[in-house]
Amino acid sequence: MRNKQKLNRASSVKAKYRASLSFRMNVLFFSIFILFSALIFRLGYLQIVNGENYVRALERTEEVAVNTSVPRGRIYDRYGRVLVDNEPENAITYTKMQSTTTEEMLDIAEQLAMLIEQPTKRVTYRDKLDFWILKNKEAAYDKVSEKEETNLRATIEDEKEVQKEIDRLVRERITEEELAELTNFDLEVLAIYREMVSGYSLSPQIIKSEDVTAAEFARVSERLSDLPGVNTTTDWKRVKLSSLSILGRTTVPSKGIPKSKLDFYLARDYSRNDRVGESYFEAQYEELLQGQKSVVKNITNRQGAVVDTVTTYEGEPGKDLVTTIDTELQAEAERIVEEKLLELKNEYGSSKLLDRAFYVMMNPRTGELLAVVGKKIEKDPETGKQYVVDYSYGTFTTAYEVGSTIKAATLLMGYSQGVIQPGTTLIDQPIKLAGTDAKSSIFNRSGAIPMNDVTALERSSNSYMFQVAMMLGGSRYQYNMGLKLKDDTLQRMRNGYAQFGLGVNTGIDLPSEFSGYQGILDNPGKILNFAIGQFDTYTPMQLAQYISTIANNGYRVQPRLLKEIRKPSEDGETLGPVVEEVTPKILNRISNSQDEIDQVKKGLRQVYIGNQGSARTQFGNAPYTAAGKTGTAEVVYYGPLREEYGTTTINLTHVGFAPFENPEVAYAVFIPWVTTNYDIYQPQNNEIAREILDVYFKLKKKYAENGVSESSVEQKILPPTTDEKIDENTVEQTVK
Repeated sequence: MRNKQKLNRASSVKAKYRASLSFRMNVLFFSIFILFSALIFRLGYLQIVNGENYVRALERTEEVAVNTSVPRGRIYDRYGRVLVDNEPENAITYTKMQSTTTEEMLDIAEQLAMLIEQPTKRVTYRDKLDFWILKNKEAAYDKVSEKEETNLRATIEDEKEVQKEIDRLVRERITEEELAELTNFDLEVLAIYREMVSGYSLSPQIIKSEDVTAAEFARVSERLSDLPGVNTTTDWKRVKLSSLSILGRTTVPSKGIPKSKLDFYLARDYSRNDRVGESYFEAQYEELLQGQKSVVKNITNRQGAVVDTVTTYEGEPGKDLVTTIDTELQAEAERIVEEKLLELKNEYGSSKLLDRAFYVMMNPRTGELLAVVGKKIEKDPETGKQYVVDYSYGTFTTAYEVGSTIKAATLLMGYSQGVIQPGTTLIDQPIKLAGTDAKSSIFNRSGAIPMNDVTALERSSNSYMFQVAMMLGGSRYQYNMGLKLKDDTLQRMRNGYAQFGLGVNTGIDLPSEFSGYQGILDNPGKILNFAIGQFDTYTPMQLAQYISTIANNGYRVQPRLLKEIRKPSEDGETLGPVVEEVTPKILNRISNSQDEIDQVKKGLRQVYIGNQGSARTQFGNAPYTAAGKTGTAEVVYYGPLREEYGTTTINLTHVGFAPFENPEVAYAVFIPWVTTNYDIYQPQNNEIAREILDVYFKLKKKYAENGVSESSVEQKILPPTTDEKIDENTVEQTVK
């Protein structure tokens, strides 16, 4: 019985053990099942739900936009003559791998320095300090003691900030004698090295593209196998065939993206050393001119080295842009304006303030700018010689009092406000207000001459316009009266002039437009000056838009420089296909009837052909019909010569349009601060208007005879009007 009891007890223990083992195994298998299920579920979630996101993230790490020097779009004039072109040039580039070390890059820089001449002018003092540290690490960091390091770590928690402070102390303690140890060869190595480290990994960085000689190009090309990451390629540079400054400039690779716009361009996949439009037309149409860089997929191994490169997008050159400018007309207009400017400047006794002159011609129906001229006299501080520079951007970035050319707008405002009507007669007489000197027209200092609105324009009556302004303010003139006008008179007049584009932006398709200064009204008498253009200031471009608005029967059209967008030329002989033709943009219509506009046009015509017209001498014998208005403004000087502030001087202006019956062009002449001698009659504003208009009609006939046309489907590329080339890194100056 005892033996049997022992056997049952042993069997029971074994059974319990087997049951426990089975339970544990079941728990283990169940746990494994749960873990595998979770893993499968997680993999499925990543694959199905987030799979596309991870694929895109992977592609972003593999695909790098590479600057392959895609040609920038060319810029043409309206007839297909090249204004801005590209020229190829040899270039040496370096592409840093993800695994490249500083020592390896420094070694390559030293090898390159033995093969090429690298300019060192861009090397900064900070560059020299950092390079000395790189070359003398042990000696450099011995300049900071262990005790100083310990104190820094005790006071600064962030290790990166500690290292920054150590580096700062090291730089402070490097002596001039130690920096002088850097040889000319070291500086060349540094100049190369600083270009190598300025780019991103896997993105080619231009080491040298300006003045790479054939010998340098060949030497580097022969040793490419010994210079990992270095390559020889073809770059290009921007070349202007016109000195017209409103065409703008691009940065050069050595400058790259301006710091002020760095984040803007980097967010659009630009590289730091990309050329970008820096000013005016080049900057305004950067997205069209820049083109699309090629995209390559770099395949790397575990060490980060590129083992294969696959092009996924070939890239696309920038679009070619056709401007509205007529190069021949522009050149002749510049010559005439410069000639008259220097002619006026030669009157040394009274022309000390004169330094600039402007001219704008535009199509009043389309807003196309045919000629935009600005000339400015500057003086060489070393030689004292005067020279003339292009100042075409001053036509929309600087403003002055315009004088009597504004009077057509004053009349039209009087019509629209109901204070006068076409044919209204007023007495031209000196306007004597209580406590002031009399204000009068130049031709009538003491008499009383009845005249209507047309004659008031022909003879340029100040008195007529003074009285219109007074009526706009709710008052009629009486001798020695106290002038009291409605509180909103000034603002209503400004609103009226703004309909013509005066005192507001014209909308020109160029950056940095200025709308002018508004005068401060400290007495109501200044409103009378406002009516004859001697209070607020306006730009030459505003003046051109104003007369264009009258010429095209009341429609204010946006002035523009862009005519067409085209694809790049395929054969170099014909412009590429048209992508887009820019259409006119009407900004507003003035609040006047056609009869009122026609009445003012009659007055403007009389200015040119009337017996007492102020421009009859210049336009009375013209072989074409035209109309316009002259202007003289007595102003106080606040120009670049600060020592002359407060000097009284004269601005000369002129506006007009032709032909009178069906205007093709409208134009404005502006010569600020002409003289300080009020007794001299100077007709150069009128002469500029006539001579350039003659050129326009002469060229129109010439183009018709020679079959030169614009906006044709297959427009031929014409040779430039000059062989002169302006490198993108130079500034044109004509020395006189």
